[in-house]
Amino acid sequence: MDRPRFHSLRAWAVFEDPVRKALHKLKYRRDLALGDALASHMTHFVRELNWNADVIVPIPLGKQRYKERGYNQVAMIAKPLALALGMEFAPKALSRRKETRSQVGLTKEERRENVHEAFQAGGGVNGKNVIVLDDVSTTGSTLSSSADALFRSGAKNVFALTVARALPHHGLRHA
Repeated sequence: MDRPRFHSLRAWAVFEDPVRKALHKLKYRRDLALGDALASHMTHFVRELNWNADVIVPIPLGKQRYKERGYNQVAMIAKPLALALGMEFAPKALSRRKETRSQVGLTKEERRENVHEAFQAGGGVNGKNVIVLDDVSTTGSTLSSSADALFRSGAKNVFALTVARALPHHGLRHA
């Protein structure tokens, strides 16, 4: 098994109600105020991690998903979180090199393959300690792939943070 590239992974909550419902409303029902609410709840938790990070980078959507949705739900959490923590918010520091299919229902190996080399990062992370943020982590494959890209662009450290952590009973098929 390949070791994830990020320094550590932390989730603020377990992917269960009411957090699951809030994330789904933010993602699928355009309840954008939930980004601020979730960030507000996460601020103390992130401070307590003592990661000494400089910048928060949200996991980007692919062009097609962004076009369909009109916004990146993770950026809607990352921006107010960065502001509350006094960190730089860098929504364009990471981009998708390729469209990927939804990770829902995929095995751990399929997830890893799906996001392999899916991201590229710009030079804005060179020498910085980066928090890469996603809404939900299951296997950490997306976060690890994004960390690879950030390290290739000179990031000093990459810390992975999610709003919630999905547990095996939340639909991950074991291969």
